[in-house]
Amino acid sequence: MSSTSVETQTESASTTLKLRGATDAQKYQEEYRYSHLLPVFSQDHYPPLTPFEHHDPGRRALNHPNPRSFLDSATSVTELTPNLGTEVHGINLRALDSDARDQLALEVARRGLVVFRDQQEFIDAGPDFYREWGSHFGRLHIHPTSGHPQGYPEIHLVYRDANSSFNFEIEDSITSTVWHSDVSYELQPPGLTTFFLLSQPTTGGDTLFTSQVSTLKKLSPQFVAFLKTLKAVHSGIEQANFSRSGKRGGIVRRDPVEHVHPLVRRHPVTGEEALYVNRQFTRRILGLKREESETLLRFLYDHIDKGGDVQARVHWTPNTVVLWDNRVTAHSAIVDYGESKERRHGARITPQAERPIPALDGLELSSDQ
Repeated sequence: MSSTSVETQTESASTTLKLRGATDAQKYQEEYRYSHLLPVFSQDHYPPLTPFEHHDPGRRALNHPNPRSFLDSATSVTELTPNLGTEVHGINLRALDSDARDQLALEVARRGLVVFRDQQEFIDAGPDFYREWGSHFGRLHIHPTSGHPQGYPEIHLVYRDANSSFNFEIEDSITSTVWHSDVSYELQPPGLTTFFLLSQPTTGGDTLFTSQVSTLKKLSPQFVAFLKTLKAVHSGIEQANFSRSGKRGGIVRRDPVEHVHPLVRRHPVTGEEALYVNRQFTRRILGLKREESETLLRFLYDHIDKGGDVQARVHWTPNTVVLWDNRVTAHSAIVDYGESKERRHGARITPQAERPIPALDGLELSSDQ
């Protein structure tokens, strides 16, 4: 999920265990059903990402006579809220063919968030399938600092158990709520994103989502028109420094980057416009003085924080798979299980999409201020 989520270092040739009671911990991990998916923090170093042309699979579904036919066999399809989120029962994601996956991409783009229950076959399919699944939706992103299963750097893992010896970035904050869009500092950030839990606490650990389309619509037309003229710097430097400090895995596989994105972006398939700032990675608005940028960003973050009427909360039950479109939503982990000794182990499949398209035609996305 969030790149801020806790990830415990586990044994590999390239990492050192940070465990209390190492003998018991090793036995605990060996008996774990998904031990082959435990995180390692490899010392591999990757070159900078190169631009690529993204072909959104949701666009192909626009030509389908019934672009929701992949839901025909569902036993229930329920809207979580009027503007964001759908929950589906009775569909086996593992069995979807290419055409159905295209339709799924369009559905996620339109609803922002789709929750599929009873997906044990998908979850148990393993990392080779995860890679194949994600590649249908775009080029797979390799996270620069997170843990991943041995040999599968494209699978971003979040992990915490009783042996974790370090905490979240938010440990010195009064709240664990940090709204963000995943790795928005990349030149081509993610689009459709898949996340699921392999193991979870008995209670707690929900995820909040918000519609950045609806968040934008709540603002006055005059103000939105102004926002469309603006662009902001998104940075991965702080995330890299946090890892280097030893509070995560201590590794940075790719030199951190900063990129400029519009404050308001347009979805390439639906045409919807969405606010595109987040507290975790957005650093400053270009063309404004420092005080102006800080004041405007604080207002927008506060607007996102308070938008309970455009938010949805996902409660994780076993074998749930959640898909969201990072281009039109933001999300936050709810870290309310800090005292729990139970394991929370999740995997995220993160295909990249296009460079954010400005809602204002002709907006130049250079870093010139």
